[in-house]
Amino acid sequence: MDAMVVLLTNLFEKNRNETEAVPMKNYMKVHFSFLGIKSPLRKELEKQFFKDTGLLKEPFSKEFIVELWEKDEREYQYTALTYIEKSLNKLQKTDLPFMEQLITTKSWWDTVDAIAPKAVGKIADKFPEVVPETIDGWATHDYMWLKRAAILFQLKYKQKTDEELLYQYIRQNAASKEFFIQKAIGWALREYSKTNPASVKKFIEGQPLAPLSVREGSKYLS
Repeated sequence: MDAMVVLLTNLFEKNRNETEAVPMKNYMKVHFSFLGIKSPLRKELEKQFFKDTGLLKEPFSKEFIVELWEKDEREYQYTALTYIEKSLNKLQKTDLPFMEQLITTKSWWDTVDAIAPKAVGKIADKFPEVVPETIDGWATHDYMWLKRAAILFQLKYKQKTDEELLYQYIRQNAASKEFFIQKAIGWALREYSKTNPASVKKFIEGQPLAPLSVREGSKYLS
C-alpha cells in the first residue's frame, strides 16, 4: 500500500464513528460502507493530510486515487475526489480514460456528479477534441452513468456552454425512464438557464421532456 494511503487510513481510522456510519450508509441506499466521518470533519482531516504530506505539490498520482477507490468505505473515494479537484490544472487529455474508469467503478451520483463537471469538464475545456472523440459516445452509451456524465460535463461552463451540444445530448436521452438521467437533464437545463434563460425556455417548450426534467429545468424561469 502506498505510504500516503497508509497515513490517510490511520488518520481516518482514528476518527471512525460507527454510530454515524449507519445513517450515512442508509442515505446512500446501502450501496457503500462508511467510516462515519461527516463531511465537515472529513474536510478538516483532508486539509491536515494534504498540508502534512505535501502531496498536492507532487505530480498527479493516479495510483493514490486507485488505492482510495479500491477501499470499502466511501470517505476514501470522497478524499480521492478532493484530490482530483485540487489537481484540476494538472489534468491532461490522457487522463480522460482514467476519469471514465472512475465514473464506471463504484458508480453512484455522489462520485459521478463530482467527476463530470469538474475533471471531465476541465479536460474537455482544455482539449475540446475529446468531445467528438469520446464524450459524444458517452451520451449514447449503454451505461447510464456515462450518459449522465455527458449531460453534466458542461455544468460549470456558463457562457462557454456549447448550447447545441447540450441540447443534442438531452434530445438523445429525453425519452429515458431512468430517474438519474431525467434529473441530470433538468439540472443541466436549470444551470444553463442562469446564463441563457430565453434559450432554455424555448427548448423546454419545444422538446418533449419528462415532467421531472421540466420541473427541475424550469426552476429559475419566470
